[in-house]
Amino acid sequence: MRALEQIKQWPVRHAAAGVVGRDGLWSAGDTDRVFRLASVTKPLAAYAVLVAVEEGAIELDQPAGPSGSTVRHLLAHTSGVAFDTTEILARPGAKRIYSSAGFELLADFVAEHTGIPFPEYLREAVFEPLGMSDTELTGSAGHGAHSTLADLLRFAAELLEPRLISPQTHTAATTVQFPGSNGVLPGYGSQRPNDWGLGFEIRDGKSPHWTGTANSPRTYGHFGQSGTFIWVDPQLDSACVALSDENFGDWSREVWPPFSDSVIREITLARNTVTE
Repeated sequence: MRALEQIKQWPVRHAAAGVVGRDGLWSAGDTDRVFRLASVTKPLAAYAVLVAVEEGAIELDQPAGPSGSTVRHLLAHTSGVAFDTTEILARPGAKRIYSSAGFELLADFVAEHTGIPFPEYLREAVFEPLGMSDTELTGSAGHGAHSTLADLLRFAAELLEPRLISPQTHTAATTVQFPGSNGVLPGYGSQRPNDWGLGFEIRDGKSPHWTGTANSPRTYGHFGQSGTFIWVDPQLDSACVALSDENFGDWSREVWPPFSDSVIREITLARNTVTE
């Protein structure tokens, strides 16, 4: 896929990117290089929480975190917990407050109810079944994982065709929870509404945004402050992953959307050519 070659022009020391979907798998850069994921950790941690729900260890609407909050609130950033502390800034469900601390509370909650330390549970529930042998959680469940392009493309393939969770749970995770909740999307300011699923940000009509202008409103995923992102576009039936070692900033706001648009354009053109 020629669009992936754009990463060679990014102002970073190292980058890798790939696409997976019904048409196949493509990659550019070192697929086995380990990158710091920052907040792309959250979808991985969320998936382990959803597996715990599937296993009956916990429930989505079980009380967790601040008084009145549930597992669902914590996954959807509506528990009222602050970004990096357990300070309560709002009542549960009142607004979307993006919170790494909330994912740390989730990790502790899963560990308490399974009797397994969360990094170990994440490895056994998600990484091992998907063959993600180079992915590890070494710190916060909100931002402390490291992984490779090869491993994240395996995770992206799981999101496109889930095997570890039920279709019903997957649908809940990738559709808007607590509709109409306003909040701040890091790096992009106030969003009204700021739509999220369960651990996944949902694009909807947000503009500007880190995905492409051609991404459908149903696109879901996450980006990280370490210069990383993963998106899945159900309408396109494809997913894209990009990793770098340059922190998110003006450079990524400038190059990520046109990069994604080029990927989408190339996929669409190839499909149209096949059907002609």
